[in-house]
Amino acid sequence: MAKKVIIVGGVAGGAGTAARLRRMDEEAKIILFERGEYISFANCGLPYYIGGVISEREKLLVQTVEAMHERFNIDIRVKSEVTRIFRDTKEVEVAYHGGTYRESYDYLVLSPGAEPLVPPIPGVDKEGIFTLRNMADVDKIKNMVTGKKPERVAVIGGGYVGVEVAENMRRLGAKVNVIEAAEQILGPLDIEMARVIEKTLMDKGVDIILKDAVERFEGEKTIEVVLKSGQKVEAEMVLLAVGVRPETKLAREAGLEIGARGGIKVNEYLQTSDQFIFALGDAVEVKDIVNGKMALIPLAGPANKQARIVADNIAGKKARFSGSQGTSIIKVFDFTAAATGNNEKMLKRLKIPYLKSYTHSPSHAAYYPGAIPMIVKIIFSPDSGKLLGAQIVGKDGVDKRIDVLATAIRTGLTVYDLEELELAYAPPYSSAKDPVNMAGFTAANILKGEMKVIQWDELDALDKEKYVLLDVRTDEEYQKGHVAGSVHIPVDSLRKRINELPSDKLIVIYCKIGLRGYIAYRILDQKGFDAVNLSGGFDIYQAMRYKYGDSINMNEQMTGKEKV
Repeated sequence: MAKKVIIVGGVAGGAGTAARLRRMDEEAKIILFERGEYISFANCGLPYYIGGVISEREKLLVQTVEAMHERFNIDIRVKSEVTRIFRDTKEVEVAYHGGTYRESYDYLVLSPGAEPLVPPIPGVDKEGIFTLRNMADVDKIKNMVTGKKPERVAVIGGGYVGVEVAENMRRLGAKVNVIEAAEQILGPLDIEMARVIEKTLMDKGVDIILKDAVERFEGEKTIEVVLKSGQKVEAEMVLLAVGVRPETKLAREAGLEIGARGGIKVNEYLQTSDQFIFALGDAVEVKDIVNGKMALIPLAGPANKQARIVADNIAGKKARFSGSQGTSIIKVFDFTAAATGNNEKMLKRLKIPYLKSYTHSPSHAAYYPGAIPMIVKIIFSPDSGKLLGAQIVGKDGVDKRIDVLATAIRTGLTVYDLEELELAYAPPYSSAKDPVNMAGFTAANILKGEMKVIQWDELDALDKEKYVLLDVRTDEEYQKGHVAGSVHIPVDSLRKRINELPSDKLIVIYCKIGLRGYIAYRILDQKGFDAVNLSGGFDIYQAMRYKYGDSINMNEQMTGKEKV
């Protein structure tokens, strides 16, 4: 007898499950319920439609009801909300056009997604305050920006959606403020990497307010955003982008088990605590493959993979979801930022030991026109060298390098393996030693004791009477800016002038990005000096010392070249 499968929710999880299940089982009766009007749309493209980068609304619609029904023979019911689950009789209650009816199932798939957080802030229901989750939301915002364009926009929250909307509203000519309660934007990045993107936004005219939160919304003709600090920001439009939470109301009311992180609890087959009910996507908790803990990872990639697994299991195959690592990427004007695996914040919270290293590598061969450096940060185990996380910021080539590093994490590779990877090379595309290889070389040097490093966040804790800061850059670089109190000896003069350094103090070496510092370290170490190299060099140190309003131009720093 043919299986009857009900799927609650469309988009990546639900629509993907339906299509895969039909390919696996031609006889199954599949019903997809979607409370909205659209079963499959490109969530990630919504900010770019607002900004006009995507000009046609129809391009956001990945699949229509008619096309999916015709190709896959699926009973699709839009504007139909599943409001209750009766597990004892294996039925659901559906609200449609003001009435309700019941529909039976053999298997039930829950793909409700996540909902935007709307904090209970006084005045949050004012006209002109939006969230961005679906086509209805984007239509409201698009109508506003194509009518009387808002001159001032406040984005509450500096996550991926908030930053993407900020960029697109700035492109439309609006004055944009991003207000973030944390000490940085873009949580998947660590703070020193996020600083580069913050500076990029500011260079493009986006104002950023950190470590401050909204207390209330006031105003009549315009919206006055009153912050806890007392600062006020005027805006005609406000976007709430403070995060999302899994939609679990239906599952909770049905008595399904909810995990410690607030998502629907599922096993490796994506079954809930009821063997006939599966769940997937942004609403479920999954295993973080790096630290082994359960996590909420609301990303489209994992949801699409989970859809195949759910469909295969319903079709009688045994398919497992091994977990997620949270690989993500964002375009911010002419920069790209990407992350995969665990960041320092996560590892510190879980008390997992780690080491880190920074490398600055050109996007392709430095002698070929257009090469632009990228900052690569990798985090790895101090024992085995196993890769735990990676972050990259740059203008070109970031995407392919983060994908290599994501693959390395997925397969359990070490920094020693990164040294050995044979990656495609031609001058327009890479260097003979790819940025991924360079990250491996640097990390392996640290693990093998061939280079001792000190991190930017450790420098201030040193006793100033017991170390000397050595700048080994060129005279020109030193004159443009240096760390106060540093001794300047260019690396090419170090052997001749080595007697100028005290032998009874720690020598903390820095150059622009760390490469010349490594060369200086090897010289000093073999001459008997106690030395360390500042990881990431002056660029990382300077990024963390940057205060809004300073004249440092991070974009100019990123286009410089390290002299070997």
